[in-house]
Amino acid sequence: MIALWIMLAGLAIEAMVGWPDAVDRRIGHPVRWFGWLVERTERLGNRQSWSRSARIATGGLVTLFLVVLAGLIGLAIQLFLPAGWLGLALMALVVSSMIAARSLHDHVADVARAFDVSGIAAARDSLSQIVGRATAELDEPAIARASIESLAENTSDGVTAPLFWGALFGLPGLFAYKAINTLDSMIGHRNARYEAFGKLAARLDDLANLIPARLTGILFVLCAGSGRAILVMFRDAGRHRSPNAGWPESAMAGALGIKLSGPRTYGETTSNDPWLNSGARDPSGADIRRALALYRWVVIAMAIILALLGWINVS
Repeated sequence: MIALWIMLAGLAIEAMVGWPDAVDRRIGHPVRWFGWLVERTERLGNRQSWSRSARIATGGLVTLFLVVLAGLIGLAIQLFLPAGWLGLALMALVVSSMIAARSLHDHVADVARAFDVSGIAAARDSLSQIVGRATAELDEPAIARASIESLAENTSDGVTAPLFWGALFGLPGLFAYKAINTLDSMIGHRNARYEAFGKLAARLDDLANLIPARLTGILFVLCAGSGRAILVMFRDAGRHRSPNAGWPESAMAGALGIKLSGPRTYGETTSNDPWLNSGARDPSGADIRRALALYRWVVIAMAIILALLGWINVS
């Protein structure tokens, strides 16, 4: 199956070079292009004066339209790229722009580096670039928790899930997934503005990540080689507020022997979430580097799995 090899090549490209700053400054990033479209359609279609049912219906139609549009764009690119090695290389470059293996690693590593070089204030600033919660008053364990949780959850959202859907359905599946995930991150919030309009986007994201999140948790367990991790994952995953994020996060907590989740603040809202791996110690800045080391092994494992599946399909 050629899609498996294309996903592997795209992962390799992104892991090595990421999305170069020079390219980003010149043309931006495809996900931000799509985000711009989401923002415009939300402003047009999410009227606060409308009834809740009307906003649910309108938001659902907008969500379906944008997901189908993204899938069709992926299909068009797949069909109209030139044949042969040139087309395959270009497709791998497109795939690399939809994966966040290196960028996720680098953003979390920035927090760990800030701890080592500049102290807690710099670590808070670096963390604010990757999480939505308030960071100004966080202490070292809270900063470490937020960083490690973001790394674990986004391993699924930014790496496993795009590769999974791309391997199954090629560029249309990859583009449709990225559309769903972007819609959820922008309009899938449970607040007065988005709860109704983004309801379908949030449900689609839950569905699209159902398998990838569990695969990610299993990969964390296997790469850690930890019996404790698998026990914590199956015991605590369902305690998380998200039906999916609890799997990689609880696996990471068990693998590192730390507790994650717990109460946190988003803007003016406080969420009293239960602990994952309750009773374990609080994480420290050093645990961020341990989490990154485990993450690197998981990405390598994903590459090996893609290669093995591709070889099996060829032979």
